[in-house]
Amino acid sequence: MTTATRSNVRHALRVSGTATVIVALVYLVAVVVFDVVIAHRLLAQVDNRLVGSLVEAIEHPNQLPSSEPSPGQGTVEAPTGGDLDDAPIFLWVVGSSGKVVASTAGAPIFPAASWSPTAGYLTSSVGTSTFRLDAQAFGGNWVVAGVSLADQQHVQRLLVVAELIAGPIALLGMFLGSLVIGVKASAPVERARLRQLEFTADASHELRTPLSVIDAELDLALRTPRDAGSYRESLVRVRTESGRLQRIVEDLLWLARFDSNPPPPAREPIDLATIAEICVARFQPLAESRGIELRSELRGDARPWVNAPAEWIDRLAGVLVDNACRYSPSGGAARVVVEAGNGRVSLTVEDSGPGIPVEERPRLFDRFHRATDVPGGTGLGLAIADSIVRSTAGSWRIGDSILGGALFEVVWHRPNDRGRDISSGPTAEKNDVDAGPPVTATDSGSLVRPTETTVLRS
Repeated sequence: MTTATRSNVRHALRVSGTATVIVALVYLVAVVVFDVVIAHRLLAQVDNRLVGSLVEAIEHPNQLPSSEPSPGQGTVEAPTGGDLDDAPIFLWVVGSSGKVVASTAGAPIFPAASWSPTAGYLTSSVGTSTFRLDAQAFGGNWVVAGVSLADQQHVQRLLVVAELIAGPIALLGMFLGSLVIGVKASAPVERARLRQLEFTADASHELRTPLSVIDAELDLALRTPRDAGSYRESLVRVRTESGRLQRIVEDLLWLARFDSNPPPPAREPIDLATIAEICVARFQPLAESRGIELRSELRGDARPWVNAPAEWIDRLAGVLVDNACRYSPSGGAARVVVEAGNGRVSLTVEDSGPGIPVEERPRLFDRFHRATDVPGGTGLGLAIADSIVRSTAGSWRIGDSILGGALFEVVWHRPNDRGRDISSGPTAEKNDVDAGPPVTATDSGSLVRPTETTVLRS
């Protein structure tokens, strides 16, 4: 288990444990409240039965003795009411002298010492059971009704046992479930955190290298006297490293602005073939200086229009062509292909370089990540290109070129002649009726529209 995985699991354990404790407390409070409510409702049902029995017994006074009974006098049965499974209700008649006579067959010995006429509803021990008692005055005596609470206590015990069994099982299930979900959910966060740390380390390294070179050149130039030519060479190296440093900072600022608030892509169609031709013309001197054959091709039977800002697509093409020229060997070739047809437009850049290993492709667009050791790059170009592709609803295809090197292909949906994405349905057509004409090229190599001019950055 890696350090990151252990840290991820520890974090998930803390979150799951905290959540389980909170739920356990809520469960405990809910169970207590539920048990109290259930006990109250059960007791209320018993009290209602007692009241009904007393009313029924008093309405039939012939069933009750009119005076204190003598020993051996028979008992009187009282209606129980309720369901057949309900516990029987017993009636006692308490005389003015306090003598108790059981008026229901099978009634246990009444606890006269623990009963008071003014107590109202009373829970007391009668025999070996707990009884609920209620009384009603009648003819100078008291008629007392009582019912055993054994059934209610049994129901409450079963409820508590079920809660004691189900509660821990539910909490254990919740803990394990939240742990699994926590590990799964925090894994992307942990990966993002590790990538951020790697990005910070790589950025520090990339910024430190030109700064170290500049510092060393200036220190060496100031330490010993030199002729004008030597000073010039030092200044040229300083300017080179300063330019590299500036490019890194500009790329980082561009990515930071793009990540925080990416501007929405323009809904005006641009001519992808025109941008590709201008880009190839811009990199032609670099390719010739390295003996690389750089050319562009246009394929397909439709106009290669893309709904995207021209500056973005120009930068995307520049990154891909620059990589193709950098990684192609002397005497190699690089090719830019624009193809339109079947509702799609694609930009493909191929080279005859070393290609991209399959294991490096998942991290190809990570910032400061380099698939090869060829010097000169900063590892930010493809990250910028990927941001542009994702923001313009494009998709990547990375593979091997027939030229022997890498193949980068970006595919977009093609808008129709009125600027509408032909795959987006009638809603897009309604929104983009006034999209305007596509971008065209001037003799100077800049991109223009009939009403404005946009000069591309190199």
